[in-house]
Amino acid sequence: MSAKKRHPRGSPSGLRAAWGAPQVKPASPRQTVQVRFPNGELYEAPVGTSLEEFIRAARLNHATSIVAALVDGRLRELNWPVTRDVEVTPLSMATGDGMRIYRRSLCFLLIVAARELFPQTRISIDHSLTLGGLFCQAIGREPFSEEEMTRLEERMREIVEADEPITRQELPLPQAIELFQKQGYESKVRLLSYRRKDYLPIYTLRGVHDYFYGYMVPSTGYLRYFALHPYPPGFILRFPARYKPTGLSPFHDFPRLAAIFQEYGQWMEAMEIKDVGMLNQAVERDRIREVVLVAEALHEQRIAEIAREIASREQVRLVLIAGPSSSGKTTFAKRLAIQLLANGIRPLPLSLDDYFLNREETPRDEQGEYDFESLRAVDLELFNHQLQELMAGREVTLPRYDFLAGKRHQGPTVAISPQHVILVEGIHGLNPDLVPAIPQERIYRIYISALTQLNLDCHNRIPTTDIRLLRRIVRDARERGSSALETISRWEKVVHGEFRNIFPYQENADAMFNSALVYELAVTKSFAEPLLRQIDPGTVEYVEARRLLAFLEWFLPCEARLVPDNSILREFIGGSILRDFLP
Repeated sequence: MSAKKRHPRGSPSGLRAAWGAPQVKPASPRQTVQVRFPNGELYEAPVGTSLEEFIRAARLNHATSIVAALVDGRLRELNWPVTRDVEVTPLSMATGDGMRIYRRSLCFLLIVAARELFPQTRISIDHSLTLGGLFCQAIGREPFSEEEMTRLEERMREIVEADEPITRQELPLPQAIELFQKQGYESKVRLLSYRRKDYLPIYTLRGVHDYFYGYMVPSTGYLRYFALHPYPPGFILRFPARYKPTGLSPFHDFPRLAAIFQEYGQWMEAMEIKDVGMLNQAVERDRIREVVLVAEALHEQRIAEIAREIASREQVRLVLIAGPSSSGKTTFAKRLAIQLLANGIRPLPLSLDDYFLNREETPRDEQGEYDFESLRAVDLELFNHQLQELMAGREVTLPRYDFLAGKRHQGPTVAISPQHVILVEGIHGLNPDLVPAIPQERIYRIYISALTQLNLDCHNRIPTTDIRLLRRIVRDARERGSSALETISRWEKVVHGEFRNIFPYQENADAMFNSALVYELAVTKSFAEPLLRQIDPGTVEYVEARRLLAFLEWFLPCEARLVPDNSILREFIGGSILRDFLP
């Protein structure tokens, strides 16, 4: 008996048997596109409709203003025309990318308003200040008077109320360079001479053309939260904090921090490196070795000054070192220990981490996870008791924290002499609640952070947070086997903890140390780029990786062999002679 002939399931006859009449038929090109939002809602409009129009139709631009969007996992500005069906995730000012776009657009608004009121004046965006502010200066004239500052802010608000469009066009690179040469923007001309692409995106507002590294809002009506504050020799452009994006935080003066930035500016003048273009020139003209040596000498000089200051205060027995992640605290503490030894003082290093509570006693955060960055995660009673015992000349048995087991174990027994100081490194070193019972005259507090004033050009600043993130990506890959994706995914929580536990107390420091090195991004570039390229598309981390890669493209690479083996940078790229040093 012969077998009955059957069509395979995937054959045309099989499809007809399964589904009846064919479902596929010729079609004309669709004249519309569809946008799907995270809540599942779907909107349709003609091809070329902007993201802004879709978001307005969906009534998504609520109290926390949406200023950009992720389109199929890629960052786009709201002017972007939709030419195909896409998945869209709106980004508000409460996100990192959103707040960067808001601040950048606000800077352009300031530059345009100043150009209209004071045509011969150029604005320089110098550096950030903690808790919502950019320090700016008027170049080519005396600082603005109080009356002029009032007029400038009023003009900015007039432009906001007019909701003027901010447009983008791509110019051939030679044409863009000629544009900035005519405007006298030497820093932009220097920077663009190292651009690899043959075009440059230019933004225009009220007839003023400028280049900005990154996207903008579509119009000035988005820029409603700002203020100007006099801060000689310049002023502060205030903006909302990410965590409170619809209002301005109270103004806080940080005179010590401002002095550090001023000092760094003087260091840059000494090295003849005012911007990234000049740094690239130093690499290109083989002057980078001199820049490295001078930058490192300035670090050593400052560490020696701090050591001498500690030595001059005879009552000081406790030195507390604090700063945000990837500031170089470990290497700084060891270099300070060496300078203290040179001054006849013997340091006893203690790690605040060894005083963590056992894991089950650790407090939890709002998400129910262990909050190791909280001061309450430290056994303050034991820490203060042992400090007082040591200062009284008695022996104590130190704890050792086992992070794998989440338990404290018994460590070595130690005592100190009158020639000793106790050296403690930890994020809570500037918090007065850490050591409330120890007299202030016996404590010396040091704040350390990477506070760069090196910028791409006069209008495009380099965030200090980016330098620390790149440091951490490189270090975590080398020492902890962490991918760039893992490091970036954790970074948001790290920064949030810094705003809560470190930055509010930075002015409590007796001394500040700026661990930024003017040349470091030229070195870090070669270490960070391969790690960032390993992040696959389709993730939030990929968006951040693309931003950092685009940023690093501006730097010519510098060979790591030029970095001294005791440099703070060696803590991140490897090869530190201080790695196993114990005072």
